[in-house]
Amino acid sequence: MALAVRRDPGMGVAEYQVWVADRPDEERWELIDGEPVLMSPPSERHQSIVANLIRHLAPVGRNKRCRAIPGIATLSDTMDTFAPMPDVMVRCGPMLKDGYARDPVLVAEVLSPSTMSRDRGRKTDFYRSIASLQVFLIVYQDEPRVEAWRRGADGVWTKQAVGLGEMIDLPELGGRLAVADIYDDIDF
Repeated sequence: MALAVRRDPGMGVAEYQVWVADRPDEERWELIDGEPVLMSPPSERHQSIVANLIRHLAPVGRNKRCRAIPGIATLSDTMDTFAPMPDVMVRCGPMLKDGYARDPVLVAEVLSPSTMSRDRGRKTDFYRSIASLQVFLIVYQDEPRVEAWRRGADGVWTKQAVGLGEMIDLPELGGRLAVADIYDDIDF
């Protein structure tokens, strides 16, 4: 005889927002599959790549009133047990009143050894559920490689791997991003 096991769904976004509001400012949390996850301090290499992404994405989107920003949690109307914090988000329009966005155009995750399986697994599924999201970048730290996931006009996601010397077209933002710029001053 087979038994069905009921899984505790964990926290929803509303419960998480109340819970995380009482955490110390120096702690960085994200909600993944209903579970709050404490984020460890990133390496200098990781943060240098994040800084390069912000520096080079900001001017690309400026003409469309878009901004490249770190540290903003992302929400989806279809997945209530997630509030991840991508390394970089590009969103357009007026500034948010809080630290939660439902309308990113682009998100980028810089892979770390400790978060690689989560970033390439459940988070990828989550990001693809966001209606406004057009581009999702997975940026490697240990090699000059970027996976650019793009939503087509038919809603189907495709992946393109690009390396040094290549460009990532960003028509949603009105420009392009050179992979070499993402890895400026990073040695391999």
